[in-house]
Amino acid sequence: MIEVRNLTKRYGECVAVRDLTFKVEAGRIWGLLGPNAAGKTTTMRILTGYLPATSGQATVAGFDVFEKPDDVKRSIGYLPENVPLYQDMTVSSYLAFVAEIKQVPKAKRKAAVARVVESAGLQDVRGRLIKNISRGFKQRVGIAQAMIHDPKVLVLDEPTIGLDPAQIRDIRELIRGLRGEHTILLSTHILPEVTQVCDGVVIINQGRLMASGSLESLAASVGKTDGVLVRLRRSGSDETALFRGLPGVEKVGVEGGELRIEWGRGRDLRDDVARLALDKGLGLQEMRPVAGIEDLYMKIVSGGLEQ
Repeated sequence: MIEVRNLTKRYGECVAVRDLTFKVEAGRIWGLLGPNAAGKTTTMRILTGYLPATSGQATVAGFDVFEKPDDVKRSIGYLPENVPLYQDMTVSSYLAFVAEIKQVPKAKRKAAVARVVESAGLQDVRGRLIKNISRGFKQRVGIAQAMIHDPKVLVLDEPTIGLDPAQIRDIRELIRGLRGEHTILLSTHILPEVTQVCDGVVIINQGRLMASGSLESLAASVGKTDGVLVRLRRSGSDETALFRGLPGVEKVGVEGGELRIEWGRGRDLRDDVARLALDKGLGLQEMRPVAGIEDLYMKIVSGGLEQ
């Protein structure tokens, strides 16, 4: 659905994107991950037709971005990092205005507004002025305007930036709910965003492709162990010793008040870990996979790994 081949963007002597190649399959959520100034926003602006490339090729929904930009724009919905909202319009009137700009047929505009208001969870604020709604709802309006013409592809640039934890959770749930209906490319430098929302990831640094693939394949490429991070009511030496005695466990350590429990790849001891925590009354509060993607990312941004 999205295919980029040897994409390069130069600003004089500065190379913002260098020979970038990746692919996102239809119906998947793919993260575009990298540190600040990695070239993420430049890549998205090229894909959405807001910025020309210096060289290379890019197709969206089967249309060449450079040869058929109008077809691409009809096939794509874009949430820029700074959403261009008109503060003195109501949510509904703004969405109707965007529907008109995006050439939604007049007879279908009312239904289109109703559809995205429901999809984005804007029912309670649809009649309010945009300047009077919260930052989280403004982000929802931004996502709604990107979906108003029912595009096949959504490009979301830092969709949770500046939000509080509750708002971040809500926006992530909204994006996850769009999986399958839309192909989504989501730019972020927040690792949990990728591991909680995306099916796969493209990692870039200094404009160069460093890694690309599904989360599972990339995590598997990092090392030979798998495991979980466990948050208990208390994590000390006694708890560490208990899990070290679990058959198959190779390593147990404490990280930020959590236990990191590792075992060899090809095994899955999550049920055993949870059962031990419950049987011993350890107060199991949270258990999540060890995000191997985080290890890969840190190696990349620290210069310890190059493609």
